[in-house]
Amino acid sequence: MSSNPSGRKTPNALTKANNADRNRRIIIQVAVAAVLIALVAAIGVSIAVQNASKDDDAAAQTPTGSSSVAAPAAPAATPTIAAGAAPNGVTGVITDSGAIRIGKPDAPVTVRVVADLQCPACKAFEAANKQTLEDAVNSGTAAVEYNIISFLDRASSGTKYSTRAANASYCVAAQDPSKYQGWIATMFDKQPKEGGKGLTDDELIAIAKSAGYSDEVADCIRNRPYDAFIAATTQKTFDGGVNSTPTVFVNNQQVSPSNLAQAIAAASGR
Repeated sequence: MSSNPSGRKTPNALTKANNADRNRRIIIQVAVAAVLIALVAAIGVSIAVQNASKDDDAAAQTPTGSSSVAAPAAPAATPTIAAGAAPNGVTGVITDSGAIRIGKPDAPVTVRVVADLQCPACKAFEAANKQTLEDAVNSGTAAVEYNIISFLDRASSGTKYSTRAANASYCVAAQDPSKYQGWIATMFDKQPKEGGKGLTDDELIAIAKSAGYSDEVADCIRNRPYDAFIAATTQKTFDGGVNSTPTVFVNNQQVSPSNLAQAIAAASGR
């Protein structure tokens, strides 16, 4: 057996020592890498949580100004009109098609008007036929179903004016249907131009008050509880064959908007 009197490591011992050092370095490097990976992951989770919190805070805020796209959170609702009649016997009800029916229960003629409150042609129709419709309702000759839809949201610079105006329509009808025809006439008279931001919620509230509605209508207009109902009604209307506004029916028969008075007279036998 050979000896190593100088105390120096033999080649085998040196190799083993080098291997041990290398293994220690690898273990240290792996441990450091694991710590760094865990640290980066923790930072990433923290940033994600902070961003999510900011997004939640932003979503919960209602932008200043009344023509914002997002309404305060409110449960989806189906509009209803309380039972009761005006002194002249006029009542209101929501039909199966989602329209607002204004008139006496026994009116022999039913006029259905499909309109968007942002539609210029609908404004012209209202101006030409406002008196005809009001007279027909008050005399008991006809009931009018106002089928207000919201397909022109794209024409209000992102403020969803058609939907907001349609929601206001249900808000006022629910409070007092006898004032509805006066309200809708004013809405068309003050109709904003297509492509603008539409009327603000405050302006919609002011119009409602000018038509005789109480302060309670304000919350309904701002909170827009009927948005989902309006979207469904709009789709149902298109699925039923309507492809433009205004579209007018007398006793379920489509008629020319320009011949409304004659169509009512013919349907009533007068």
